[in-house]
Amino acid sequence: MASLLIKASFLLLLLLPLFLRAPAAAAEEDCHGLRELNDHAAICAYLRAHTSACAPQGLIDYLQLFYCACGGRPFLGHALLALCLLLLFYLLGDTASVYFCSSLEGLSAALRFPPTIAGVTLLSLGNGAPDVFSSLVSFSASSGVADVGLSSILGGAFFVSSVVVAVIALAVPGGGAAIDRASFLRDLCFFLLVLAALFLVLVIGSIGVWGSFAFFSLYIAYVVLVWIMHHQKNRDTDLLIPILHGSSAEEDPEAKLVSEEPRRLKTNSNSPVSFYFSRFICILKMPLYLPRRLTIPDVSEERWSKPFTVASVSLSPLFLVTLWLAETGEVSTAEKLALYLIGSLIGFLLGSIAMATTECSAPPKTCLFPWLAGGFLMSVIWSYIIAGELVSLLVSIGEIAHITPMFLAFTVLAWGNSLGDLVANVAMAIHGGGDGVQVAISGCYAGPIFNTLVGLGLSLVLASAASHPAPFVVPRDAAIFETLGFLIAGLLWALIILPRRGMKPDRVLGIGLLVIYFTFLCLRLLESLELVKLGIL
Repeated sequence: MASLLIKASFLLLLLLPLFLRAPAAAAEEDCHGLRELNDHAAICAYLRAHTSACAPQGLIDYLQLFYCACGGRPFLGHALLALCLLLLFYLLGDTASVYFCSSLEGLSAALRFPPTIAGVTLLSLGNGAPDVFSSLVSFSASSGVADVGLSSILGGAFFVSSVVVAVIALAVPGGGAAIDRASFLRDLCFFLLVLAALFLVLVIGSIGVWGSFAFFSLYIAYVVLVWIMHHQKNRDTDLLIPILHGSSAEEDPEAKLVSEEPRRLKTNSNSPVSFYFSRFICILKMPLYLPRRLTIPDVSEERWSKPFTVASVSLSPLFLVTLWLAETGEVSTAEKLALYLIGSLIGFLLGSIAMATTECSAPPKTCLFPWLAGGFLMSVIWSYIIAGELVSLLVSIGEIAHITPMFLAFTVLAWGNSLGDLVANVAMAIHGGGDGVQVAISGCYAGPIFNTLVGLGLSLVLASAASHPAPFVVPRDAAIFETLGFLIAGLLWALIILPRRGMKPDRVLGIGLLVIYFTFLCLRLLESLELVKLGIL
C-alpha cells in the first residue's frame, strides 16, 4: 500500500508545476473600453494598443483574429471561431479518450486497484477529464476566470443530472428495470451533501488551504462509502462505476482510422469507396493527430508502434522545454540554447533506451510504470493546453457577442464536455440489458460528484495554495447561486419521484427534469441579455 501511495504522490508532484504559476501582469489592467467601440478598425487599433490587457490567456489571440484579420467580414470571423470551438472540443475529448484514459487504465492495472476503487477514482477521472481540466485552467493564477470554471462544473453537473437522466427516462420504454434504491439514495444524498458544502463555501466567499483540502477530501469519504456498500452486497461486478467513454480501441474513431495495424487496412480495403474515404479522413486529421502522437508515449496494444514510441520519448523533452519557455516569458538567447540542448540530450538518451528495450511486434510487458507515467503526464499536459485554449476562446466569444463568459460556461462549455455522458449513458440504458439503466443512472450522479469534488476541489486546493497565506476569494456571482438552486431542485425532484414510481425512471421524472432545466436556461438567457435582473446578492 505504501508503494502505491508513493507512486500516486509522484504523479501528483509531476503535475503541480502546471498549475502553481504566478499571476499574470495582464490581470492588473482592464479591457473595458473595448465594448464602447463599434467600428472594426477602431476595435482592432484598441486591441493592438492594449495587447497585454485584452489578449486572452491562450496561444491564439481570438479577438485580433476576429476584428483585425477578418476586418469587416464578421461572417468569416464567426465561421472561424465556430470552427475553432468545434476543433478544440474534439481535441479535448479525443485526447482524453485515446491517450489519457488509456494511461489511466494501464495505471489502474499496474497499481492493482480493486475494480470498485478504480471505477470511482482513475476511471472516473478519465470520464470527467474535460471538466476537470477546464476547471483547473480557469482557476489557475494566470487566467483570472475562476467563475468560468465554477460555472462549467455546475452547468455540466446540472445538465447530466437533469437532461441526461430525463432522456434516459423518456428513451427506455416503461422505465426499464427498477434501479437499486440503496445505490440511488447513496449517490443522490451524497451529491446533495456536496452541494450544501459548496453553498457554504460560496456564502463565506473565501477559502483557505485546509478548507479546500477538506472539500476535496469528501471524495475520499465517497470512495470509502462505495467500497463498503459494494462489499456488503458481495457483488462480482460493480454496477456503480461511471462508464469510461470511448476508451476502447473499437469505439475510438482515431484508432480505427489512423492505426498502424495492417489488419485494419485490409478490412477497409474490402470496399474501395470506404477505403479511400477513410484515407481521406486520415489525411485531414493528420495535423491534429501527429503532434500528439509524436509527443505522448503510448504502450497500448491497439496503437503500439515502435517508431512512434521512440519518437515520442525523444521529442517530448523538447516539447516541454518549448512550453516552459512560452510560459516563462523573456529569456535570453543563451538560456534558450542551453535549455534546448539539455532537452535534446535527454530526448536522445530516452530515445536510445526505448530503441534498445522495445520490440517492433508488441509493447513492453515489464517495467510499465515509467511508460504509463510518461504517457499520463504528457496526456495531462496536452489536455491542459487544449482546455486553456478552449476557455480562452469562450472568453473571447463572450467579448465579441457581449455575453458574459459565465453564460457560455453554463451552456456551451458544459454541453460540450457532457455530450459524451449523454451518448454513452443513453446507449447503455437502451442496449445494456437489465443492468443498463442502473449503470446509466448511477453514472449520471457519480460523474458529477467526481467532477465537483475532484475537479472543483483540486482547483480550490491549488488556487488557495497559490494565494497562501491569504485565502482564495471564491466567485460569488448571482448566476452561480441560481444554478446551484436549480441543480438542487432537479435532484430533489428525482429524490421524490423515483421512490414513488417504484424506482423506475419514467415520463413523469423525465418531463419534470426537462421543465426545471429549460426554465433555468431561459432565465439565464434573459439575464445574459439584460432583459431580466434578479438581485440575489
